[in-house]
Amino acid sequence: MSTAPTERPKAATPRSLSGLAPFLRPYRGRIVLALTFMVLAAMATLVLPVALKTLIDEGLVAAEPGARLMALREHFGALFGVGAALGLFSAARFYMVTWLGERVTADLRNAVYAHVVQQSPEFFETTATGEVLSRLTTDTTLVQTVVGSSLSMGLRNAVMGIGALGMLVATNPYVMGQVLGILVLVVLPALLFGRRVRKLSRASQDRVADSSAIAAEVLNAVPVVQSYTQEKREASRFTLSTEAAFDTAKKRTLVRSILVAFIITATFGALLWGLYQGTQAVIRGDITAGHLGQTVLYVIVLVSSVAVLSEVYGDLLRAAGASERLMELLVAHSPVAEPAKPRALPPTKRGSRVTLQGLRFHYPSRPNQAALMDFNLDVQPGETVALVGPSGAGKTTVFQLLLRFYDAEAGQVQVDGVDVREAALSDLRQRIGIVPQDSVIFSASAMDNIRYGRPEASDDEVIAAAKAAFAHEFISALPGGYQSFLGERGVRLSGGQRQRISIARAILKNPPLLLLDEATSALDAESERMVQAALEAAMAHRTTLVIAHRLATVQKADRIVVMEAGRIVDQGTHAELIERDGLYARLAAMQFGLEGSAPAVSLVAS
Repeated sequence: MSTAPTERPKAATPRSLSGLAPFLRPYRGRIVLALTFMVLAAMATLVLPVALKTLIDEGLVAAEPGARLMALREHFGALFGVGAALGLFSAARFYMVTWLGERVTADLRNAVYAHVVQQSPEFFETTATGEVLSRLTTDTTLVQTVVGSSLSMGLRNAVMGIGALGMLVATNPYVMGQVLGILVLVVLPALLFGRRVRKLSRASQDRVADSSAIAAEVLNAVPVVQSYTQEKREASRFTLSTEAAFDTAKKRTLVRSILVAFIITATFGALLWGLYQGTQAVIRGDITAGHLGQTVLYVIVLVSSVAVLSEVYGDLLRAAGASERLMELLVAHSPVAEPAKPRALPPTKRGSRVTLQGLRFHYPSRPNQAALMDFNLDVQPGETVALVGPSGAGKTTVFQLLLRFYDAEAGQVQVDGVDVREAALSDLRQRIGIVPQDSVIFSASAMDNIRYGRPEASDDEVIAAAKAAFAHEFISALPGGYQSFLGERGVRLSGGQRQRISIARAILKNPPLLLLDEATSALDAESERMVQAALEAAMAHRTTLVIAHRLATVQKADRIVVMEAGRIVDQGTHAELIERDGLYARLAAMQFGLEGSAPAVSLVAS
């Protein structure tokens, strides 16, 4: 179960939509135009009853038979003109508000996504990817519905309702007083039901997000699910989640249905009561038939406006919950912040110097277990240092702190004499290249995947990097060569091929500091031999930190650092460590015991 990045309030209110103001502000001109067309359309609607009154009183009742035909033509022409104006203004309003809805939603989605991808890994320790995807899709769609439709309808009906109320006050205060009483009976229950709808709307969106989180997790691990024949179990788990979302949505829909039923009944009752009062006034001779028609139409406009506003209010409550969830993502602040005045990293020729002093670090999700404790390491420019040790020793954590995915609780991490907290994140990470254990392949071509390391690189430079990583041969054999689409997460490639693409990406970046996290773990013996040669060439003239997996890598390192429980317990060359008969020698002996005289020894990485 995922949790939100910030504490959730008990319920959203329409006031929560104020968070959209920064996204609406750039389009003030279009908003003014939309409001202008909306007011004009509302005014055209309000003119219709007056035109109808004139038609009845002057075209049907008062005129002589000869003149009546001419009057009818004139009045019907005027009515057509009003209708045409209503159609024109309504079309212009629809276009403007729909454009605003689409544009604001796109801007909001872009802003949320751009903000989320800048968050540190700590953010994703507590927020599932599916939760974020749900907010980017479902919640933004709700916001789009309100900005591009419901809000405009609400404002339009508010203008018409106020206008109709004003005309009723001017033409028939008696009927207006009764209608106001009915409106109170309609509005009060809507406000009472609104609180319940608001809570259920937020709960419904949370349940949908839970389903999205489950789907995202399982779809990214389909081979594992199928290999353990857990398809039915995962389908059942997803079904339970969607059923929970359905149950919540059903409750919300039931409450809104009751509200709609009450509003329609009250609206119909108000219409009949106004019509009854009007017919009695005509019979008494107090008003004309045209006046009655005008009054009835204004009552219809007023009460229907209230009915629409009640419906829009429910949409606003749902959108308020969606807006609130999106704002939670936008206000989430990464604990890894850019320095106010970043220090420039000095130029380097032979690789970067790495200095780790007195580091202490706990992962936020594991506050009681130290990942690093009193950790000190100094790596000279151009030096290759291997980090070895059992699982959980803290080797990968060293990489995480160097890349400043997290900040150490105590101590310093320096690259070329500059504390990483004082350097711009882009400058720091541009200086570091990493080949992870699990190669990341994007849904793009082989060319674009390698060029990800340096987007401005030419095709020839990309091909040269692929050749250095021994990836050129299998890429050229693909149906489209370097333009071949590799599939989502590289499903069209083998594990070793994906790893070589990742290595080519790092070689193309050509950084002064290279981090290899078991870079040959997915390769067979022949591929490992070729890639190892490529890595050795890539490691030349730069500083390299290697999380060791194969003895071949360890043997060629300038220094081997042995880690256990977040501390350095020994360091030296391969021969020196074997001679000391410590942890390193025991790990090597265990591996030799598994593989006999095999030339590689596996040292599991954390």
